[in-house]
Amino acid sequence: MKPIIGHMFVLLFTLSAVGLLGVQAQKQKPSESSQSAAGWPVYGRDAGGSRYSPLSQINRDTVKHLKMAWSYRTGASELKGNPTRNAAFEATPILVDGKLIFPTPFNRVIALNPQTGQELWAYDPQINLNQHYSEVTSRGVSAWPTVNDSRKLSRRIFVATLDARLIALDAATGKLCPDFGANGQVDLTRDVRWVERGNYQVTSPPAIIGDAVIVGSAIGDNRGVELERGVVRAYDAITGKLRWSWDPIPANSNDPARQTWAGDSASKTGAANAWSIISVDETLGLVYVPTSSPSPDFYGGERKGDNRYANSVVALRATTGKLVWQFQVVHHDLWDYDVASQPMLINVKRGQRNVPAVAIGTKMGLLFLLDRRDGKPLFPVEERPVPQTDVPGEQTSATQPFPKLPRPLTPHQLKAEDAWGLTDQERTYCRDKIASLRNEGIYTPPSLKGTVAIPGNVGGMNWSGMSFDPVRQLLFVNTNNLPFEVKLIPRDDYLKLRETGATNRVKGEFGRQTGTPYAMYREPLRAPSGAPCIAPPWGKLAAVDVVTGEIRWEAPLGRIPQLSLLGEKSAAWGSINLGGAAVTAGNLLFIAAGMDDKLRAFDVETGKLLWEGQLPASAQAAPMTYEVNGKQFVIICAGGHGKLGTKMGDSVVAFALP
Repeated sequence: MKPIIGHMFVLLFTLSAVGLLGVQAQKQKPSESSQSAAGWPVYGRDAGGSRYSPLSQINRDTVKHLKMAWSYRTGASELKGNPTRNAAFEATPILVDGKLIFPTPFNRVIALNPQTGQELWAYDPQINLNQHYSEVTSRGVSAWPTVNDSRKLSRRIFVATLDARLIALDAATGKLCPDFGANGQVDLTRDVRWVERGNYQVTSPPAIIGDAVIVGSAIGDNRGVELERGVVRAYDAITGKLRWSWDPIPANSNDPARQTWAGDSASKTGAANAWSIISVDETLGLVYVPTSSPSPDFYGGERKGDNRYANSVVALRATTGKLVWQFQVVHHDLWDYDVASQPMLINVKRGQRNVPAVAIGTKMGLLFLLDRRDGKPLFPVEERPVPQTDVPGEQTSATQPFPKLPRPLTPHQLKAEDAWGLTDQERTYCRDKIASLRNEGIYTPPSLKGTVAIPGNVGGMNWSGMSFDPVRQLLFVNTNNLPFEVKLIPRDDYLKLRETGATNRVKGEFGRQTGTPYAMYREPLRAPSGAPCIAPPWGKLAAVDVVTGEIRWEAPLGRIPQLSLLGEKSAAWGSINLGGAAVTAGNLLFIAAGMDDKLRAFDVETGKLLWEGQLPASAQAAPMTYEVNGKQFVIICAGGHGKLGTKMGDSVVAFALP
């Protein structure tokens, strides 16, 4: 699957006519563990993505004094070229060796002085800006060796690119490491059945475990059946040589999962790729891979069966890439329900012991907690009957897995009588629209009539991921509440639409799904003003007690700028959001993510909003925090999101106490 929501998602909230809203020799020594306690050395701060910092200088008492300390502009918003209009600055910087390092949406890697924001070096991989790319973003870079590695080896920074290269840079200078691959680069388009330039990319930071660099891929998967394979690969961090590869679509006929791919579909189907962030556990020696849907997303007649290893979290042996265990969150996906969140590795208290766990957030708004040693659920999971297809050639799964705890974090049903709108006319419009579609709640299959997909493919939870307070045993997650209409179109009808140009629509997305009898169309369920047809909040923040499975609190997250003209009540409606949170020992949760241009701090115990900081653009990125010379900073990349239609920019912004 492609990293967020497919080819489209421009939320155009328009005004109505009546005025509503319509390995080298070492010269420098890696940071010591004591120093890393004040830093942020990995994308999710640790290799399991907990996004927790022990810093507390900025706390619930002092956060009201937080001010902008410095800002830095990358210059990315001034670039000209094909992909710039859909760019999204989704990066979270890392702090290693006294440098704040991050990529722009076009993979330009920049190192800043963390105290002043002064540029130290920059590397440009010269991405072709005249090429179409399915997604235009880069969420982060990775450092090798890790900060806890005691060997005196020169630090390398790894970035994977939109045009599918894995690049190694010297962390001290930003120059290519010539002994890695071919002059510092490895071509990732090899051995994946590469089909189309611009639709096979990498948008997330590589994972690092030992001397291995592990990468997945982002694939534009609504194009057809026989697309690129979502192979996950591990490369030697020094030489760039391939160590192992693992295909989420089982090619070996002796693999038990092969039986869940009917006929020869496991040979033909593509995708099932890992486009989100991969986690690792050094102690267990395991790599946790979140996989996506097989191609194409919305019709599975050419890949009948459960399609095991797709839509799963899979634990692989770090030294060999061999499967240890797998847990599938959706059988035979027809809704674009990728595992988009980083599998978060946490320790969950069970009586007097800590259980090493993995938390899996899903687009369905379901949260699965598993023992990360063997994949067994910590809370019971049951298979429940779900609606069945009426589309010729399709074959749906009879059941889907649901955790008994926690409860779903987003609605699973939208009845016509529950339609929402800004006016009576809009409510009528939404009610009639919902009534015209097939609508039996979550997992209602795509249909020729048109189906209500709830949640829509933006989530629930998306790549934003989660954060975790290990002291309070609270897991924090931001979610979306936006149903979609999904419709299958017979191939001949679709070809006629293409001939007439009727597929050139702004508010929705067509997918050709070549190799199947049906193309696809999807769009958010919205009123003419652009407001969703479901009752708010449309964006929400929640705290989940992982010991009891209870939801401790929920709060609206963000505001939709165009709806803010309706007054303060719009603050309770929340916003469609992309970008995660950082939690600190100062009892604070920092998050932006909404369509407005604010960074916010919430009280971890109550969900009360304590502070808002103004940003130069919206921030569809996760913040991070660190301490330099006794001063704590909170950093976020604020560059907007082209597909969300938010305010654009190219700034990295730092906040600190005066």
